[in-house]
Order: sequence, then C-alpha cells, then structure tokens
Amino acid sequence: MIATTPQDPVLVVGIGADGWDGLSARAQAAIVGAEVLMGSSRQLDLIPASGAIRVPWPSPMLPALPGLLDEHRDQRVCVLASGDPMFYGIGVTLGRVLGPNRIRVIPHPSSVSLACARLGWALHETPTVSLVNRPVVTLAPELLDGARLLVLSNDQHTPAAVAKLLCGRGFGPSRMTVLEQLGGPAEAVAGGIVSDWDRPAGDPLNVIALEIRGADAARLTRIPGLPDSAFRGDGQMTKHEMRALTLSVLAPAPGELLWDVGGGSGTIGIEWMRTDPRCRAVAYERADSRIAQIRENAAALGVPALRIRGEAPNAFVHETDSPDAIFVGGGVTQDGMLDACWQRLRPGGRMVVNVVTAESESLVLQWHARHGGELRKFQIYRGESLGGFTAWRPQLPVAQWSVDKPRSSEVEPDHTERETT
Repeated sequence: MIATTPQDPVLVVGIGADGWDGLSARAQAAIVGAEVLMGSSRQLDLIPASGAIRVPWPSPMLPALPGLLDEHRDQRVCVLASGDPMFYGIGVTLGRVLGPNRIRVIPHPSSVSLACARLGWALHETPTVSLVNRPVVTLAPELLDGARLLVLSNDQHTPAAVAKLLCGRGFGPSRMTVLEQLGGPAEAVAGGIVSDWDRPAGDPLNVIALEIRGADAARLTRIPGLPDSAFRGDGQMTKHEMRALTLSVLAPAPGELLWDVGGGSGTIGIEWMRTDPRCRAVAYERADSRIAQIRENAAALGVPALRIRGEAPNAFVHETDSPDAIFVGGGVTQDGMLDACWQRLRPGGRMVVNVVTAESESLVLQWHARHGGELRKFQIYRGESLGGFTAWRPQLPVAQWSVDKPRSSEVEPDHTERETT
C-alpha cells in the first residue's frame, strides 16, 4: 500500500473501461488510501464504496480545479483519470497547476495503446489527433492519401462528423474503424468505408482509426507553400512562392508563437500553424471582410485556433505573450508600426518584413542600417499562355528584410557607419 501524508503529492491514477478489476495492486492501494477521490462521475462509479469523500468534476472543470485542490489541501487526495493521465489527460493539467513534484502518477494503458494493440499498428508510428472539445476540422492537416492515424473522439457523434469531413474533402474511399469501450466488458469494434458510413451513434467513449484513401483529393501537406487556390478571399495574400520563402526564414518550431501583421487572407499564420500542431499564431487585420476570410481559411485548413485581432499596432495590447517571430506583410509605412513590432518581439526572436513599394523599401533600408540582418529581393516569374505559346509573366518584385533581435545579454551592433560609407 502507498503510504501518504497531507504533505505527499496528489496521486493521479489512470483507470480504464475495465474498471476496478483492471487496476494494478499499486493503483488499487492508492485509491483505498485516499481521503478524497476526484474524477468524473463515470470514473467514480467504477470504484467500490469506501469512506473517501467523492468529488465529481464540476463543469467547467479547469476554472474550479485550483479551488478544489486548495479546499482539500490537508487531506490525502487521489485523482482518477482515463487511461494514461499524461496522454491528453488531467495529469498534464495537474502538473502545470501544482508542479511536477506535487503529483505522483500511476498510469493505465491509454486508449491509443489499446487501439494499436487491437489493430496491430505500431504505436510509435501512428499519429494521434484529439477532437476532445475541438472542432472536427482540426483533423484536416493530417488528411493525405496513404496516411494512417488515430482520432480521440469527443463523443458518440464524432465518427459521423469525421466521415462527413472526409467525404467532403475527397477522401470517401478511406476506411474507418470505431473502437468503443476498449479493454472493458462492453468493448465493440466496427469498421467500414467512409463513403458508405451509416452506423448510428454508439458509445461516447470511442477511438477512431483512419486509413486515408483519396488519390484524387487535393494534396495539402504541412510543408509551407500551399497553392494559392487553397485559400479563399479577395486575393490579398502572400503568394505561393513568396510564402514558402518567407516561412523558411521565419523558421517555425513546435510551440512557438507568430504575430502575422497585415493578415490579408491569413496565409502566413495559417501555414505557420500547420507545420506543427503546437505552433500558435495571431493574425492582425483591420478590414472586417478580411477578418472573415482569415477565419474561414483557418477553419478550412485545419487551424481554427488561429487568433484574429484588429488593426496593428493598437491591437497588440490584447496579447500578454511576447512572440517568437513577427511577420509584417502590410502597414509597414504606418507611423510606429515597425517600432511597436520590434519592442514587442522577444529577445532572440525573428522579424521578417516583405515590401513591394518604393516607400516601404526605403523605410526597410533604414531599419536594416540600424539593426542589421539580411536583405533580399525576389522576382518571381510564372509561365502563362500567350496565344499558342507560353510566356513568362513577372510578379511584383518583393524586397525582404529579416533580422534576429539581440538577446538581453547581447549588445546590438551599430550598422550606420557601414551603410553610409
């Protein structure tokens, strides 16, 4: 039995659909020794009667969690979680609220582990997308012909919503398998072709396995440089070639935050977020019509979490986190725009500015003289028909300035003399 005192960490015990009998002796002892049991009503019902106080999660849970923990801080608390508490589970939240030293986790096999065991899939090679409290379009960046992935359902209606999404995007030939109550006495598995899916809603506790097929569907990868036709709007966008070049300089990394200033159609922020599910972005745009098209494009391309603000730089006040990177694609000559971006960029962060007018380019040259960085100018030609022949049509040339902001311990070099001699 695990001995605990009021000073010991909160115990977090994973429990599966097999309930009490599926728990290890160590997990059962942790539950028996608790004075307070917290969890969902479904999880609490799986535990035999005891003298512990039972606290079902309120709705919404997250805002109430610190208060509940504080209320029972002098008691031995055990929190019940579904499967592995650290896999999209309450254990992650508790670790963030209390710190890793204040929790002790006893995991159970996750639903994804059990699903791979049933399907014979390699767990380490199988991507997982959670649709728990997320729009179904969050799945969109993973939809590629030949892909195989698992989806954590929000409820019993998720399989039908996923089937509708796939059919609407040309992936009707895909195979979908729904695995319910994995590991429990009511376990059930049903599969079929997405275009023929007419199975009624089943158990809310389910995982979806997808084998994506759609040779004729649009191929939209996570690599930056989606075709311009993937975006809707008034044509105000960073075009395909320049977008790929720009994002390569912005260099997104998992978990980083981008500010996309002058959002237009939202292309830069959207593609930044598509590179990795953990990437975050905020788009700044003053025109209401373009704000609507950014929102529409973000949802269609699977990043509905893209935040959209009003006109920069005034709207910067709504953000408390300093960005890791800023892209300025519009409003460069607006008074104070580059100053505000530079001030808000975190030390060590990257700023990339694209301009097409002589006035904007002149201002960028001044900033380059002051802060250094790299200057480039791109001229893109596209082949277009001319009568019965093909001619090279030039796009507007784009000047680009990219620079890393010095870290607080670094002294920013003075480039003025170099630029004026």
